[in-house]
Amino acid sequence: MFINNELSYNKAFAKIKQAKNIFLATHERPDVDAVASVCAFIEFLKNLNIPYFAYAPNKPPFQFSFIPHMEKINYERESFNLNNYDLIIVLDCGNLKRTKLHEEIKNRNADQYLIEIDHHIKTEDGADLEIREPNLSSTTELVHKFFKANKIKINKNIATCILSGILTDSGNFIYQSTSDKTIEISGEMLKYGANLPQIIENTWRNKSLSALKIWGTALSRLELNKKYGIAFSVLTLEDIEGVDEEDLEGISNFLGNLEGAKAVMLLREQKDGTIRGSLRSAHPTVDVSVLARRLGGGGHAKASGFTIEGKLEKTESGWIIV
Repeated sequence: MFINNELSYNKAFAKIKQAKNIFLATHERPDVDAVASVCAFIEFLKNLNIPYFAYAPNKPPFQFSFIPHMEKINYERESFNLNNYDLIIVLDCGNLKRTKLHEEIKNRNADQYLIEIDHHIKTEDGADLEIREPNLSSTTELVHKFFKANKIKINKNIATCILSGILTDSGNFIYQSTSDKTIEISGEMLKYGANLPQIIENTWRNKSLSALKIWGTALSRLELNKKYGIAFSVLTLEDIEGVDEEDLEGISNFLGNLEGAKAVMLLREQKDGTIRGSLRSAHPTVDVSVLARRLGGGGHAKASGFTIEGKLEKTESGWIIV
């Protein structure tokens, strides 16, 4: 059920206060906004003395450890039984399949209530209550609206979470989703004690030597299709062997700054025989999420992704997917 007004914030808060045990979840390969949204809720539930369990399908990159409570996010499926929770809250996830718990959530017990809090365009139904605003910069900005609507006190830990998500998902305020309100909230979080230098240091100035080398490989293969104004690059399994997942974060955003390109696509092979595609655009009239959704993925107008089966192969005429 989708209620596009403040009644949804109040109803969600009422459900939270009634809950005996809450399950928090986010998407696979969680980014800063996903982790920070979950961690803001951990702080919130901790202050209410409500039992909770936080889960992400993959271990968050170690660079995110500056986010308060990140160590409380579990990533082992065997560590919980979903039936033990009467309230499920999914954060920063436009498609429940990305939680890797889709079937369990879909077939949940009648007395288990599902709330989705997200700023992506919805790609499926299934929640009992949606708090969804795709026009916002980040899910943490939406979490801030939820806290404000319910007069929930914001402390230093929550402020750090909210500012971390806003900064990374807005590209340090350069993406079109950045609004005057986004800037205002960020200033407010600084007043509450969020450490801006620490956030920048851990999200933008944290590249290892191996990360810079793999970025160099991606840059060396960058090509621009002048007819369509689309640039692309590829990374094979051989390229990324021994490279940590966190070292791959941010390449797409960086490539998205290419002058003269309406959009940029990075394709990289994964160990499970699939190819992960990341789409970025800074062009005012281009919506890369349209292509991502057609390929089974999703995201935002300026930052989207998808996964397809196949393998990258280099030929005389260029790279192809086989």
